[in-house]
Amino acid sequence: MSKTDHIGINVGGVSGFVTPDKNFSKKTKPRVLKVSFGDGYEQRLKEGINTLIENFSISFNNRPTQEIDDIVDFLDSKGGTTSFNFTIPDPDGAGNETTVKVVCEDYNQVYYNLNIGSCTATLRRVYEA
Repeated sequence: MSKTDHIGINVGGVSGFVTPDKNFSKKTKPRVLKVSFGDGYEQRLKEGINTLIENFSISFNNRPTQEIDDIVDFLDSKGGTTSFNFTIPDPDGAGNETTVKVVCEDYNQVYYNLNIGSCTATLRRVYEA
């Protein structure tokens, strides 16, 4: 993780660095191995080294069509398999920002008219070099 000065994704093209709408969210779920016994007894153990599954729900609403096209083209180019950097506010509350690796396997484009559109996406954090 590294500190940067923007929140969002660098999609290249005309748009460059794009910032999602302010209401994006992060869903976290720990990966846990569980063994349950017949008498109600249960044992739990963290599964793996990076045990938190993090998903980010982001949106880019009411944006110029060119920006939405750049975002969708960028996501298309990654094909749900190639990771990219996503910069988020640092959870320590110190006003810093953190860059994490993510993949996007699910996104949606909405056409309002020729000039305005929207895009929503779910990003999944991945742990790789």
